[in-house]
Amino acid sequence: MDNLFTVEALATLAGASYLVYLIVAYTKSYVKIPTDIYAVGVGFVVLLAAQFALGASPGDWVVYFLSLANGFLVAASAGKANDKAVDTAKKG
Repeated sequence: MDNLFTVEALATLAGASYLVYLIVAYTKSYVKIPTDIYAVGVGFVVLLAAQFALGASPGDWVVYFLSLANGFLVAASAGKANDKAVDTAKKG
């Protein structure tokens, strides 16, 4: 990657997953809900913000549905990245 986050990058699975991983890693100690559910919520917000920035209509219910559905995918991907990072740190 030769640049920082862009709106287009945040709308992808890889970009959104990386941002969710960072947000959850640094803020999970401040929330009182399970980390998996928190990650889905963060993913939903990140994807929703990216969609609106790309011109999606706030009145279109499909944007909310797809952002929530994709939020689960983003959270799962971010969780696997976390598992890999923790596993590598334990072995290292």
